[in-house]
Parts: sequence; structure tokens; C-alpha cells
Amino acid sequence: MKKFSTLFNRASAGQAASGTVSLGASEIDDFKRLIVPHLDGAYNLACYLTRDPVLSQDIVQDAFVRAFRAFAQFRGASPRAWLFAIVRNCCRSAQSRPGGAVAFVVHESGLSDDEALRMQQEPDPSPTPEDEVIRKTEINRLRRAIEAMPEPFREAIVLRELEDLSYAEIGEVTGVPIGTVMSRLSRGRSILAQELLPSAKSSDEASRSAS
Repeated sequence: MKKFSTLFNRASAGQAASGTVSLGASEIDDFKRLIVPHLDGAYNLACYLTRDPVLSQDIVQDAFVRAFRAFAQFRGASPRAWLFAIVRNCCRSAQSRPGGAVAFVVHESGLSDDEALRMQQEPDPSPTPEDEVIRKTEINRLRRAIEAMPEPFREAIVLRELEDLSYAEIGEVTGVPIGTVMSRLSRGRSILAQELLPSAKSSDEASRSAS
């Protein structure tokens, strides 16, 4: 992804070209403080929604420019949820354009090491080479399991488990009631358990064979 300075210059130039009112110095400082720290999370979300890291770079750049231009309308709710909602809309727009369909491909950049470690209950601070191989294998299994999920559940899991948004923030991003958010998370976690936990998978298969 391009550095913040490049994105910021593009946003500023676009704002000037469009004839919109320029942000004041204090608003620009607020934008840097409130929005910029969430760019990595925005890219992570775009990667999971599109399954395409290259397209995700363009989407986040577009979302960043839109966020900068619209920042004067930001009313102080959750800045992360506000930015993620813009990213989500940009993903929808990109995928609806001709040629916007993306292939089902698993990419290493879809999940950072830091985010993957948060999914592990007891990460080893000094892994051996063998442990590192096992860890990467488990990360890839988790990534594949998440990317294979239907989009509403995948989106909810990424926002909650990887980006740590509250139920209310997820509802703000996705535009659905909190009850629906909770239902999607419950279903998404169930799907992950069936894919990743041998006992859950064996129990599910035994149930099907008995019926």
C-alpha cells in the first residue's frame, strides 16, 4: 500500500480539484489522529471482502480519499467504524464494476502476523523452526477457513475477531441490527469450529451418518 503521505497528497489534490471546502489545520490533525491509525485494519477488511490484495490497495486508497473529503461531516462516533463503512461501500462498488469479480485465492498478506497471533491463545514468544512451520500452517488453515465462509459471516468474524469492533460498531459498518450481528457471529464461529476443530468436525460427520 502507498505511504500515508502519498495518499494524503492525493486526497488534498482531489479536494482542491473538486472545489470542496478545504479542511482546516485542526481538522487535518484530527483526521491524522483519528482515521490514519486504522488504515491497516481497513486494508485487512478489504482483503477479506475481495480476496484480492492488489484490488484491496486500490479500494483502500479510494476509501481514504473519500474519507478525507467527507471528514467535515464526521460527527465523532467511532472513527474506525466510520472508515470501515466507507471501505465496505468501496468494495461493493469495485466488485460490481465490469471485470470486478475476483478469484478465490488465499494470499499471505490477507492476515498479518500480529493479527494472526491474536487468534492464538498461547503464542510461543520464542518458537523453534518446527514451531514456526506449524504456526504458519495453522494460520493458513484459519485464513482459508475464514475466506471460504459466506460473506455476511466472514465480514462479521473479521470485524469482531480480527479488528475487535464492538457489536454496535459492526452494526454501524454493515447497516444491520445488533441482533443480526450476534446471529452472524454465532453462525460464523460455528462454521469455523466445524472446519478447524477435529472434535466438532467428527461430531458433525457422525450426526450426518446417523441420520
